[in-house]
Amino acid sequence: MQNKYHEPVYLISVVAKVLNIHPQTLRQYEKEGLIEPSRTDGRMRLYSQRDVDRVKMILRLTRDLGVNLAGVDVILQLKERIEEHQNTIDELRAELEKIGTIIPTKKSLVKRKSNFDLIFYEEK
Repeated sequence: MQNKYHEPVYLISVVAKVLNIHPQTLRQYEKEGLIEPSRTDGRMRLYSQRDVDRVKMILRLTRDLGVNLAGVDVILQLKERIEEHQNTIDELRAELEKIGTIIPTKKSLVKRKSNFDLIFYEEK
């Protein structure tokens, strides 16, 4: 399933139509480094579902929240770093559980509910 999420299958015209935006908007996002669609040997852009979801997030940030593209770039970079750190935490937790150092738990600081991560902190 994860592979299909990253599989480039959509042409720029399809993505633009589905998201109700101009293809030039997608080209601008690519120029700004916010998305990186795959390319065919003929240099046609192909978007994966992951790319489409990323564009949806960009549109939400810009349209709904009023963030400019520079701010979107910062937010997306921070989101990627958080995901990397969460993956590291999950790997370390699994190692500790395997050797019996900690008790397995279903509790996580990061709950995935949508395209945005909601982070809950418990007061101690």
